[in-house]
Amino acid sequence: MLNRIDLRGSRRDPRGLLPRAQLDVSVAVERIRPVVEAVREHGFSAIREATERFDGLRLERLRVPAAAIAAAAETLDPKVRAALLETIKRTRKVHAAQRRTDVATQVVDGGTVTERWVPVRRVGLYVPGGLALYPSTVVMSVVPAQEAGVEGLVVVSPPQPDNDGLPDSRVLAACQLLGVTEVYAVGGAQAIAMMGYGSRGTAAADDPAGFEHCEPVDMITGPGNVWVTAAKRLLRGVVGTDTEAGPTEIAILADETADPRHVAADLISQAEHDPLAASVLVTDAPALLDAVEAELAVQVAATKHRERVQAALTGEQSGVVLVDDLEHGLTVVDAYAAEHLEIQTRDARTWAMRVHNAGAVFVGAWSPVSLGDYQAGSNHVLPTGGCARHSSGLSVQTFLRGIHVIEYDESALRDVLEHVVALAEAEDLPAHGDAVRVRYTS
Repeated sequence: MLNRIDLRGSRRDPRGLLPRAQLDVSVAVERIRPVVEAVREHGFSAIREATERFDGLRLERLRVPAAAIAAAAETLDPKVRAALLETIKRTRKVHAAQRRTDVATQVVDGGTVTERWVPVRRVGLYVPGGLALYPSTVVMSVVPAQEAGVEGLVVVSPPQPDNDGLPDSRVLAACQLLGVTEVYAVGGAQAIAMMGYGSRGTAAADDPAGFEHCEPVDMITGPGNVWVTAAKRLLRGVVGTDTEAGPTEIAILADETADPRHVAADLISQAEHDPLAASVLVTDAPALLDAVEAELAVQVAATKHRERVQAALTGEQSGVVLVDDLEHGLTVVDAYAAEHLEIQTRDARTWAMRVHNAGAVFVGAWSPVSLGDYQAGSNHVLPTGGCARHSSGLSVQTFLRGIHVIEYDESALRDVLEHVVALAEAEDLPAHGDAVRVRYTS
C-alpha cells in the first residue's frame, strides 16, 4: 500500500527524495486575487457573492447572533461538552506557563533597555469547515490568544447548509464555552479578506440599520485549505499572519520494538483528514514494515473514511523510507520537518530530544498524535510542508510583540556621544550625530 523509498547506503541530502504533497500556492494566489480585491472594495456584497459561488449559500448577515451561539452550547452533547472543557483546562494550563514577563536590562549607569511583551489588540482566528469540522481548533486558537492578553477575538468559520447557514454548531458551542462572542459565518479566501480589510468596503453602499460589520483585525491565524493559505499570503503586510498551512502530515520514526498495530493506526489517523494528507514511516526494520503493511490492510478496510484514507496512503505524499539505522533515520526526519513526528523506538525520549525540526514530537507508544489533537495540553495548530525548519506552532508567543523601551539620562548619553558621531559619519548620516550633539550645545 505504501510507496517505498530505500535510502539505505545513501548519505545524500534526503529533502528532495522524501514524499511531500505538492501545492502551488502561487497559482492559487492569482486565482483568488480577484476575490480578495473585491472584498476590499465592495465589502459585504463581495463576501456574499463569493460565498454563494463557492459554498452554495446566500448570506443575509455576517455575524452569528449571540442567541445562536448560546443555543449551540445548550444543546451540545454532554460527552462532547465534557471533552471540550477538559481540553480547555489542559490547553490553558500549558499555555498559561508560556506568558513572557517584561525584562529590564541596565546597560550602563543611567541607561536601561526594557523589553515589553505586548499582545496584539485584535486577532482573527480561522476555523476550517470542510471534510471535517473542528471545535477543538477553536480551543487551540482561542486559548493562547486569551493567555497572551488579546483584547479582541474574532472567530470565522464556513457556513454549513445543515445548520441554517451558520458555522457548525459544535464550533459555536466551543466559542460559547470560551467566552468568544464575535463569530462570523464566512469561510475561504473571502473570510481572510474580510478579516484583513473589514466588511464595509471602500466603495460599498451603506447597509441597513443594525447590520453588524466585521472590523479589520491586526493578525490572522488558523489552518485552512490552499485558498485560505493563498489569501493569507496576499494579505501579509496588511495584517500579521502565522505560518502557511498545507495538508496535514505525520512522520513516524520507528525501530523493531514498535507495535505495528500502533504504527498503522497512527498513519491512518492522519490520512483520514484529507486525500492529500501525508503519512510517512521512517524505519530501519524491514520486518516492521511488512507487519505494518499487513495491519494497514486490515485497519483501512474497517475505518469509516476508508476511501479518503486509501487515497492519502497511496498518494505520492505518503510512503515508507528505509534507512540504515536510527541515526540515519533522525537525519531523514529532521530533513522532512514533519508537522507531527512520532518516535516509537527504544529510548524514545533520548531520540526525541535530539530532533531539531518538527511541529510537535510525540514520544513513545502512549503519546499518539491523536492525544495532541485533543487532550495533551499542547497546541495542534502546527507548521506543515517543511515549515517546521523555521517556524513554530501556535502559542502565546504568536500573539505577543516585543517592544524595546530605551531610557538614558544626560550623563549616559554623553558617554557615547563620540561613538554615535563616529558611526553616523561612517554611514554618511551626519544629522544622526547632530541629533546627539545638539543636546550638549547652547
